[in-house]
Amino acid sequence: MTGAELVAIAIQLSMAIIIFCVGLNARFKDITGVLAKPGLLFRSLLAMNVIMPAVAVLIAIWFDLNLVVEAALIAMALSPIPPILPTKELKAGGDPSYILGVLVAAALLSIVFVPLVSQLVGEFFGRRLRVSAATVAGIVTTSILMPLLAGLWLKRMWPSVANRFARPLSIFGTLLLIAAFIPVLIAERRAFAALVGNFTFVAIVAFVLIGLAVGHLLGGPDPDDRTVLALSTATRHPAVAMAIVHGAHEKQRVLAAVLLVLLVGSVVSVPYVKWRRRRHGATAAGVRA
Repeated sequence: MTGAELVAIAIQLSMAIIIFCVGLNARFKDITGVLAKPGLLFRSLLAMNVIMPAVAVLIAIWFDLNLVVEAALIAMALSPIPPILPTKELKAGGDPSYILGVLVAAALLSIVFVPLVSQLVGEFFGRRLRVSAATVAGIVTTSILMPLLAGLWLKRMWPSVANRFARPLSIFGTLLLIAAFIPVLIAERRAFAALVGNFTFVAIVAFVLIGLAVGHLLGGPDPDDRTVLALSTATRHPAVAMAIVHGAHEKQRVLAAVLLVLLVGSVVSVPYVKWRRRRHGATAAGVRA
């Protein structure tokens, strides 16, 4: 087994551990809670699966970007919510029933949506952006659905065990993810350097900021729902994005571009998360008073 394969396994394992810990702090009914808000669910899927892919295409057309950056932006826009996001949304004050509900809905929809739309977009740009439904199903099942259901089941059967191990496992999963990304960043440092220029950072920042704004505006009157949808719209599953561009020309540079979009997006969203966390804390304090 090569070092790259070990790194890929470590990334997938860390994501599975993180979403498993989310399940340890949730309930089965949280998954279906969003069904009681069909309008919110519709706006959520509209923001993630219609508006953001259109935004990515427009950015690719408008900016004179490196071709691999264009492919990475479009692939990320087509991908579902990443497993690492629910923890951030919960810390920002999001409702667990909405977070998990939209996570599962987006994951299931992506099995059909991602292969179909990625092929259409790829043909429009004359590039290879294709991924099979089986590949997407495998990624979302192993990194989202199975770990989440396992955590929910353990929480229901042995709540004391779930409460005891949720935090240390979550910390371990996060540290493992960071450790897994370090060799990738070192190995691909030249590829990252080659992507800089031609408004690359401007385009990525614009993509993330538009995603935050779209999600915030479509999140409805509840401020916590706005926070969840904003982060869900702006951040996407890197493993699915990498699967979309797997057969692309200059594969390694495209994969580096996907990681670049992920890293820049994570940094750009930090001020928004801090702002929403302060707003949630102030609202909660007002309610208690």
